[in-house]
Amino acid sequence: MPQSDITPISAILRHETAIGSALTVAGWVRSRRTSKGGFSFIELSDGSCFDTLQVVAADALPNYLADVVELGTGCAVEITGTVVEPVGAKQDRELAATRVVVHGRVDDPETYPIAKKRHTFEYLRTVAHLRPRTNTFGAIARVRHAIARAVHEYFHRHGFYWVNTPIITASDCEGAGQLFRVSTLDTANRSATPDFEEDFFGTETFLTVSGQLNVESYCLALSRVYTFGPTFRAENSNTSRHLAEFWMI
Repeated sequence: MPQSDITPISAILRHETAIGSALTVAGWVRSRRTSKGGFSFIELSDGSCFDTLQVVAADALPNYLADVVELGTGCAVEITGTVVEPVGAKQDRELAATRVVVHGRVDDPETYPIAKKRHTFEYLRTVAHLRPRTNTFGAIARVRHAIARAVHEYFHRHGFYWVNTPIITASDCEGAGQLFRVSTLDTANRSATPDFEEDFFGTETFLTVSGQLNVESYCLALSRVYTFGPTFRAENSNTSRHLAEFWMI
């Protein structure tokens, strides 16, 4: 189904769709439970908001036994149904399913890496391809998006130009912290004093520690400018105040 025909879960929960509307949602299963009354309750997330949408699938669906009751955390589904007002639920909107299509299954739900429980950051680092689906990393991404948007909107309102400064540079604009070196030289067979003229850029280069030196030249051309981007420090200090990478204005 074309993406334009998919309704974001956020639109349903913000009441942008009326009760009784027939629509289609798509996302990943957070959890599923089966009731004795012949229903399955599916918690569905599509990333459009922090909350999940409860989908009620009745055993009258033709693929109820083959597909619906086999759904587990992480399965990718597309569900068509009607927006209804539930009784006694936490949310005031849910979807009564009329069609469930499974696009991606989890081979072994019992060993799915990010089951519905708390995980340590150390563990999530080992499954980095899945951790954006967790509440923690989803919240971090949303907060960072909001901050970045607010920064750009503030400077735009005050007549500033955003300058994209280089990430790879031959300059050490602060001359204080340790730098990450960028090189294509063979580190296994290099001499004690490498010849950086043979390197990719023909000189010693680093990941930038700040965009301020580059943006200063734009100050003398465009006047009101700012830079907002990643910077890198190779300081081997494992504290909450020392980061190898952070964003700076």
